[in-house]
Amino acid sequence: MRSAACWRLSGSYCAPVRLGMAEAYFPVGPGLGPEENFLSLDDILMSQEKLPGRAESNLPRLAFALGQGTGAGSGDSIPEGSKLEIPMWLAKGLHDSKRRLISVELPKIYKEAWRTVFRADANVVDLHKMGPYYYGFGSQLLNFDNPENPEIAQTILQTFISRFRRIMDSSQNAYNEDTSSLVARLDELERALFQAGQKGLNDFQCWEKGQASQITVSSLVQNYGKRKFTEMDG
Repeated sequence: MRSAACWRLSGSYCAPVRLGMAEAYFPVGPGLGPEENFLSLDDILMSQEKLPGRAESNLPRLAFALGQGTGAGSGDSIPEGSKLEIPMWLAKGLHDSKRRLISVELPKIYKEAWRTVFRADANVVDLHKMGPYYYGFGSQLLNFDNPENPEIAQTILQTFISRFRRIMDSSQNAYNEDTSSLVARLDELERALFQAGQKGLNDFQCWEKGQASQITVSSLVQNYGKRKFTEMDG
């Protein structure tokens, strides 16, 4: 019989790693860029976010999956021309530039009007209210053939750069404080960065007080070093 599993619930699925007679489970982070990690709870939740779209041809046996019941047309089919709210995972599966099954529209936060706001001052935007997976969802939009893709990608990158320093400064200047107001406006990726900064601060404070034997290398630095060695070997 397999030993009991120990789970850590921290916003993502956990991958098993054998340690002696037991199994330890560690969080699996989200994927990077237009490809998601299907072992990551963050990516699974992000892929459930819906896109506005339109059926460009008859879609059989999909009315129930899209919550339209049997009233969308004959049987359980969705007729051509129907307006849709499509989960990201299904939109990617149906997207085919040759067969033209569906077309998708940009959510408003990625349109030109909001891109202008981000360029002016990205720090004023409540990303969690607008969509808790702003960076991940925006990266997934690049899978679709949209002429605005270069502008979307640039805005996502510049938004992250603009907000990163303030997030990390906040995480390093809030020791033993209620941080709920600081993270309320952050998307899930930014919240993870804030928590990483808080952990580093707490570990350093423990070391200063003699409650830790040594300062260890950050896992972010370790992972970066491993990637650099892999690139050099390649």
